[in-house]
Amino acid sequence: MTADTPLPRTREPGRKRLNFALVSGALFMFFVTWSLSWSLFSIWLTQHLGLSPGRSSLVISANAVGCLAVMPVYGYLQDKLGLRKNLLYWVGGLMLLVGPVYIYVYGPLLRSHFALGLVVGSVYLALAFAVAVATLESYTERLGRFQGFEFGRARTFGSLGWAAASFFAGRLFNIDPQLNFWAASASAAVFVVLIAAIRITGGDRAEAVDQAAASVSLRDVRSLLSYPAFWGLLLFVVAVTATYNTYDQMFPSYFASLFATEAEGNRMYSDLNSVQVFLEAGGMLLAPFLVNRIGPKNALLVSGAVMAARILLSGAVTDPVAISAVKLLHAVELPIMLIAIFKYINLHFDARLSSTIYLVGYQVAIQLGAAAISPLAGMGYDRLGFAATYLILGTLVAAFTLISVVTLRADSRGLPEAVPTAPAPGPGEPDPGEPERARTPA
Repeated sequence: MTADTPLPRTREPGRKRLNFALVSGALFMFFVTWSLSWSLFSIWLTQHLGLSPGRSSLVISANAVGCLAVMPVYGYLQDKLGLRKNLLYWVGGLMLLVGPVYIYVYGPLLRSHFALGLVVGSVYLALAFAVAVATLESYTERLGRFQGFEFGRARTFGSLGWAAASFFAGRLFNIDPQLNFWAASASAAVFVVLIAAIRITGGDRAEAVDQAAASVSLRDVRSLLSYPAFWGLLLFVVAVTATYNTYDQMFPSYFASLFATEAEGNRMYSDLNSVQVFLEAGGMLLAPFLVNRIGPKNALLVSGAVMAARILLSGAVTDPVAISAVKLLHAVELPIMLIAIFKYINLHFDARLSSTIYLVGYQVAIQLGAAAISPLAGMGYDRLGFAATYLILGTLVAAFTLISVVTLRADSRGLPEAVPTAPAPGPGEPDPGEPERARTPA
């Protein structure tokens, strides 16, 4: 199924609009919670806990390893659940604990028992946020295909939530970092209420989606390993996106170091991050038009080129104003990447497995790459400095973006042959797993 081909839609326009509003609000509150607890994470590690950049990179690497164990499970479960919300309730419960976990468990352990803190923090953050965001996005994309709205429209509110929270995060951090974490727990409570209010109607249509979801098996998931298209996607994600994410996670510490005082740097980064994410929200509205026009593969390559440019420019300029402008390139890259990856997955793979492929082929690959690259980047930060390390990382991203021109599957080839498909629908029943128009064979 292509990303722009909806699942069988409900005929209740009022419920469609309400569900769109509810899932958009849930995305907003999820990103508020995540931003308050994560947007200044590297600054929290270095300034509040007193960890070195190298040791902070180990924390980021451990978080990536924790995601590796959780993502395949979350992806498979969400594909089996279809439009049911069981997994999102679990995520909401974990989000409610973010304040107590950071303040009374995670931070103290990193100070007194570093290795144990790595383990506990990586498991919690993976379950509650780093993997959960992909699960929520995948659910939203599936709901959008069912009810007939574009994923990017709903995801815009996630960006707005991050931007709104980022504007206050730096100021609250300068007063007391604990204020951010308690505010995050409060916003998580609103998220749970919004998720609970979503109702799936549509009778036979909704039942057809659930039946297709129930048909997903581990054999279907294992069969992905035999598709060259899957490995081509993994190469791009690991070598390009994961390297970029590794750079971006320590960027706040580098940015803050360019100012006269840490407090001024924290405040400026918070303001800049807020502006960037507001621009990103606008990009989420526009990106579907670009991706639909040039195709998912070309859109992925464009996002890779923007990522390479941002990393290289971060190593080439040191003026706070110039590097602030470079930071804003993220508002161009992320919307294109996020819209393109879903459309690429739904064009080249069985739509029943969209959550598994998104979490394994995209998110797991990012974390796997980060787990390997973050310690090396950390050594580079400590020995070569941020700027020189950025030039190396940027060169690698540019090189693998060029390689991906060949390794990513051409959009005209559509779905690979022999891909597992959903069970055939009965007479007169809608087919939840196939598009309304025929696929182009490999």
